[in-house]
Amino acid sequence: MSVEVRVPTVLRPATGGVAVVPGKGATVGEVFNDLIDRHPGLKGQLLTESGELHRHLNVFRNDDDIRYLGKLDAEVSEGDTLTLMPAVAGGAS
Repeated sequence: MSVEVRVPTVLRPATGGVAVVPGKGATVGEVFNDLIDRHPGLKGQLLTESGELHRHLNVFRNDDDIRYLGKLDAEVSEGDTLTLMPAVAGGAS
Protein backbone atom coordinates (compact mmCIF):
# COMPACT_ATOMS: atom_id res chain seq x y z
CA MET A 1 0.00 0.00 0.00
CA SER A 2 1.27 3.45 -0.81
CA VAL A 3 0.22 6.36 1.35
CA GLU A 4 1.11 10.02 1.52
CA VAL A 5 2.84 11.19 4.71
CA ARG A 6 2.71 14.89 5.54
CA VAL A 7 5.78 15.95 7.48
CA PRO A 8 5.68 19.07 9.68
CA THR A 9 8.37 21.73 9.37
CA VAL A 10 10.13 20.68 12.57
CA LEU A 11 10.70 17.13 11.21
CA ARG A 12 11.64 18.09 7.65
CA PRO A 13 15.40 18.19 8.23
CA ALA A 14 15.18 14.39 8.54
CA THR A 15 13.47 14.16 5.13
CA GLY A 16 15.83 16.52 3.35
CA GLY A 17 13.32 19.35 3.63
CA VAL A 18 10.55 17.46 1.87
CA ALA A 19 7.04 18.20 3.19
CA VAL A 20 5.23 15.18 1.72
CA VAL A 21 6.86 11.77 1.39
CA PRO A 22 5.46 8.45 0.22
CA GLY A 23 5.19 5.57 2.65
CA LYS A 24 4.54 1.88 2.12
CA GLY A 25 2.79 -0.56 4.41
CA ALA A 26 -0.55 -2.01 5.45
CA THR A 27 -0.47 -0.44 8.94
CA VAL A 28 0.81 2.81 10.41
CA GLY A 29 3.64 0.85 12.06
CA GLU A 30 4.73 -0.61 8.72
CA VAL A 31 4.62 2.84 7.12
CA PHE A 32 6.72 4.24 9.98
CA ASN A 33 9.28 1.44 9.55
CA ASP A 34 9.44 2.21 5.84
CA LEU A 35 9.96 5.91 6.58
CA ILE A 36 12.65 5.17 9.16
CA ASP A 37 14.48 2.90 6.69
CA ARG A 38 14.63 5.77 4.19
CA HIS A 39 14.91 8.65 6.69
CA PRO A 40 16.70 7.32 9.81
CA GLY A 41 16.58 10.74 11.49
CA LEU A 42 12.83 10.26 12.01
CA LYS A 43 13.21 7.24 14.28
CA GLY A 44 13.44 9.03 17.63
CA GLN A 45 10.77 11.49 16.56
CA LEU A 46 8.18 8.85 15.65
CA LEU A 47 8.88 5.99 18.03
CA THR A 48 10.16 5.52 21.56
CA GLU A 49 13.16 3.30 22.29
CA SER A 50 10.73 0.46 23.00
CA GLY A 51 9.08 0.87 19.58
CA GLU A 52 5.87 2.53 20.77
CA LEU A 53 4.28 5.60 19.25
CA HIS A 54 6.00 8.66 20.69
CA ARG A 55 3.56 10.29 23.11
CA HIS A 56 4.38 13.78 21.89
CA LEU A 57 3.40 12.96 18.32
CA ASN A 58 -0.16 13.11 17.07
CA VAL A 59 -0.82 11.11 13.93
CA PHE A 60 -3.93 11.32 11.83
CA ARG A 61 -5.01 8.85 9.16
CA ASN A 62 -7.00 11.12 6.90
CA ASP A 63 -9.02 12.97 9.60
CA ASP A 64 -8.92 10.29 12.31
CA ASP A 65 -6.51 10.18 15.27
CA ILE A 66 -4.74 6.80 15.14
CA ARG A 67 -4.73 6.59 18.96
CA TYR A 68 -8.41 5.60 18.62
CA LEU A 69 -7.83 3.28 15.66
CA GLY A 70 -5.22 0.93 17.12
CA LYS A 71 -2.18 3.23 17.15
CA LEU A 72 0.63 1.59 15.16
CA ASP A 73 -1.68 -1.31 14.23
CA ALA A 74 -4.15 1.05 12.55
CA GLU A 75 -4.68 -0.11 8.99
CA VAL A 76 -3.97 2.13 6.04
CA SER A 77 -5.35 1.89 2.54
CA GLU A 78 -4.01 2.91 -0.83
CA GLY A 79 -4.30 6.68 -1.16
CA ASP A 80 -4.65 7.42 2.56
CA THR A 81 -2.85 10.40 4.05
CA LEU A 82 -0.97 10.26 7.32
CA THR A 83 -0.40 13.63 8.92
CA LEU A 84 2.30 13.92 11.58
CA MET A 85 1.71 16.64 14.15
CA PRO A 86 4.09 17.09 17.08
CA ALA A 87 2.27 18.11 20.25
CA VAL A 88 2.71 21.75 21.19
CA ALA A 89 2.74 22.85 24.80
CA GLY A 90 3.58 25.93 26.75
CA GLY A 91 2.31 29.44 26.97
CA ALA A 92 2.49 32.43 29.20
CA SER A 93 2.55 31.97 32.95
